[in-house]
Amino acid sequence: MPKLKTHKGAAKRFKKTGTGKIVRHKAGLRHILSSKAKKRKKQLGQATLVSDGDYKKAARMIPYM
Repeated sequence: MPKLKTHKGAAKRFKKTGTGKIVRHKAGLRHILSSKAKKRKKQLGQATLVSDGDYKKAARMIPYM
């Protein structure tokens, strides 16, 4: 079998944890922040796990990470 290529856009966005879970950052923290609550902005700054529905697709894009 040939080697799989890593999707470079996904490699910049996702990271694997030590247990093999995939971590991502949340969207919505780039601009128009004045109308968002402090609590919301704080929560958007935290990383979260990729959902079960998207895990398979994300894992296929970053096979060796």
